Amino acid sequence: MTLPKFLLGLGVCAGLAHLPTLAQQAPASITDSKARSLYEKAQSLYYKERQPQQALLLWQQLTDKFPDYGEPYLRKASLQLTSGDHAGAFESYKLGLSKLPVEPSRAADYLVLGKLATEVGEYATVRQAYTNYLATNPTNKAKAAFAQRQLQNCDFAAEAMAHPTGPAPEVLPAPLNQFRDQYFPVLTADNKSLIFTVQRSPEKVGQENEDVFISTMAADGTFGAPQSISPVINSRENEGTATISGDGNTLVFTSCGRPGGVGSCDLYISHRRGSQWTAPRNLGLLVNSKAWDSQPSLSADGRTLYFSSQRGGGLGGYDIYVSTLGADGTWGQARNLGAPINTAGDDLAPFIHASGTTLYYATDGLVGLGSSDIFRSELDAKGQWSAPRNLGYPFNTFANEASLYISSDNRRAYYTRSEPPQPGSPAGSLPAIRIYGTEVPASVRARETSTYTQGRVFDAITKKPLNAVVQLFDLNTNALTQQVYSDAENGQYTAVLNEGRAYAMYASAPGYLLKSLSFDYSVPQKFNPLTLDIYLDPLRAAVARCSITYSSILIKPPLSRAPAPNSTASWSFCAKTPACAWK
Repeated sequence: MTLPKFLLGLGVCAGLAHLPTLAQQAPASITDSKARSLYEKAQSLYYKERQPQQALLLWQQLTDKFPDYGEPYLRKASLQLTSGDHAGAFESYKLGLSKLPVEPSRAADYLVLGKLATEVGEYATVRQAYTNYLATNPTNKAKAAFAQRQLQNCDFAAEAMAHPTGPAPEVLPAPLNQFRDQYFPVLTADNKSLIFTVQRSPEKVGQENEDVFISTMAADGTFGAPQSISPVINSRENEGTATISGDGNTLVFTSCGRPGGVGSCDLYISHRRGSQWTAPRNLGLLVNSKAWDSQPSLSADGRTLYFSSQRGGGLGGYDIYVSTLGADGTWGQARNLGAPINTAGDDLAPFIHASGTTLYYATDGLVGLGSSDIFRSELDAKGQWSAPRNLGYPFNTFANEASLYISSDNRRAYYTRSEPPQPGSPAGSLPAIRIYGTEVPASVRARETSTYTQGRVFDAITKKPLNAVVQLFDLNTNALTQQVYSDAENGQYTAVLNEGRAYAMYASAPGYLLKSLSFDYSVPQKFNPLTLDIYLDPLRAAVARCSITYSSILIKPPLSRAPAPNSTASWSFCAKTPACAWK
């Protein structure tokens, strides 16, 4: 399934549950004869008669009538945990262990209590549980290191909660969050289309029915009722954790169990042509592996893909990988991002901001407030990622946080949080998964703020839409920073611009003269979206004036230089036509 692994973590304690021993005789610490009789009868019901619910009722009677004995609480707790009653198990473990001395034989119980306390954010109990575990002098180095990390988390949480980074995120209002679970929100660069995954039946393993949904922003700034993105994308299998390019024309999503797949869950790609999506195509073995590959994040121009994978050879259980689209239109071999992004833990849910220079992701391999926190890292001029920094409280809490998305303008943030079952929920209830939103505090924002230019490309004579390539070059480095295509049916394009940079923009199509424009945001000014239609002159209409001139949207003088010849396909016409000259 595409549902993020760390949002399913509430079942992890069951594997650690210290189940009642096979011995039916009550421990010597229970001296009352009636208490011993109830204890042994409950053991018999569970092991001999295979009646766990009846045994649980007897454990409840025993703790009600003889509340000073600790062992019955632990026996009751183990049954509550295996039945999915985490809230009840937490209280029983907490009470039972508080009545018993710290002993090595209870090491597993301390670990379970620590995990259960983390689920509800009771840091005092978390600290006591892991302190007691370490006091038993455990020989398992991995579990001892885990306990040490949890104590560090307690210290970090106390400091973070004392210094909040901003307002508490809020659950997005109706008509959003109308499903049992919804997660992995992403937006187009213009912030008008919200795409996320819906899971209707999380309790049916193998039949979760995950689909990709879309909600479009209305004129009043509110999101409309979610709808299936397309019957071409959604199938009888599980589809989800999607990402979309800034122009809304390239979709990469996860699908599990599709015929012809490479691994258990693979990444697929689809392109929008007008209002229709093309049939999804598996990204193949250079991107996918025989393991689990999911949770993709596309750069704004749709040419760089980050994702999480469980394949071997990484630094931890799940690592973050990246692949880039080559000049021939094929995706390159995925490579592990390595340290400091990836850790010995699970590194998941990458999100690359529209600016392309700030990466956000979730990990449990670094000190944080709980199970999985969101971190940010910045890309420097040498292509190196900075040491990840925790987003702090209240972005991160004791709950599992994941799948952060920050709007291109750095104003709004959207992300997923799992909510433990509420009091009174049936035993075994899974956590609800909701989409939250908030204003972005300064410490959380991407290093660079982005805006966009959006419009259509036309034939200057016929006024018909054109399928053109639109490229952006950074004038300080002459590097190609974005390449997008206008839609063949309607001519629409969207390109992202970063504040503090100057750009040359080129639009070209076969049989048409190249058009160039420039944008200078290297000095402080209003940084608002632009609407810009581009008209390309057919070659036959421009033979008499083969020289290409600038159409400039410029604060400074026109471009002083152009990219080196043959640096991109957009230069091919002038490079091969000596009669053309730049003016």
